[in-house]
Amino acid sequence: MPVPTPDQYREILSAAQAGNYAIASINVTGSNTINAALAAFAETKTDGIIQFSTGGGEFASGPNKNAALGAIAMAEYVHRLAADLPVYVAITTDHCVPAKVDSFLRPLIAEGKRRHEAGLGNLFNQHMFDGSELSMKANMEISVELLKELAPLGLVLEVESGVVGGEEDGIDNTGADHEKLYTTPEDMLLVYETLQNIGDFSLAATFGNVHGVYKPGNVKLSPKILRDGQAAVKAKYGDATQMNLVFHGGSGSLLEEIHETLEYGVVKMNVDTDCQYAFTRPVADHILKNYDGVLRLDGEMGDKKVYDPRAFLKKAEAGMKQRVIQAATDLLSVGKTLYR
Repeated sequence: MPVPTPDQYREILSAAQAGNYAIASINVTGSNTINAALAAFAETKTDGIIQFSTGGGEFASGPNKNAALGAIAMAEYVHRLAADLPVYVAITTDHCVPAKVDSFLRPLIAEGKRRHEAGLGNLFNQHMFDGSELSMKANMEISVELLKELAPLGLVLEVESGVVGGEEDGIDNTGADHEKLYTTPEDMLLVYETLQNIGDFSLAATFGNVHGVYKPGNVKLSPKILRDGQAAVKAKYGDATQMNLVFHGGSGSLLEEIHETLEYGVVKMNVDTDCQYAFTRPVADHILKNYDGVLRLDGEMGDKKVYDPRAFLKKAEAGMKQRVIQAATDLLSVGKTLYR
């Protein structure tokens, strides 16, 4: 059962925390991108995470244009294909903003409750609520409501304090105030004190990270913000209170910066933009090199072998697979699986 149970998922995160590595969490939009991530995890015997954004879920639902339905369908697909793989593959959702809680998260929670009542296992391991556009008070109020529903199902809630800059999947923070790009120790302490007694949670604390793609060195990170926030929690509640942190917006980060965040409690890093490029680049290469065969030019019939979608989608999956392997390598998690 390579989609982990709630207890197994906690063990995966705890092992990453104790071992100073992080799990690569890969955004997907359908079967081809799922296949690429699964192939990377299986080939390297690495535990990993597959995640669905609201935009990814809506895209996967086709004519239904229903983000929750698309996420459920993709989760079921992962369960089927991951069943025979030699690693654990967890399933989460990504960046649900307040306006989409009712249309995305609540239907997923309702599906979780339905399965629980029927004696079935969970489809998901974790859900994310991104309340960073709200005041911390309002952010935590909704987070509490959601975690109270998720905890009885054994699900983890990922929350965000501070704003991840840039733009991704319809969430545009390009004009965010500079100060909001950096979570304060006080905010991290507030998250811990608010959620610790309700259920399992992880925190996407911001330290200058941005969504999108940037050349190495162009993103100015301050990972010691994570260190200081963890220290504030430990100073008040003891060393055992190290929180599970999540790294969003890692494109363009220097390797030493990524490794530094692992020392401060990052156990999950989201990877989206670079995987999109790694998937699309081989398709462009195929089309440009086989232009005459892909198109029916001057009355000719083209070449079915090169315009068959499988011809370029196999290459796209292979390209993305290599980028997922690179992500796991950067996060020091290659070869680390708790599956036996």
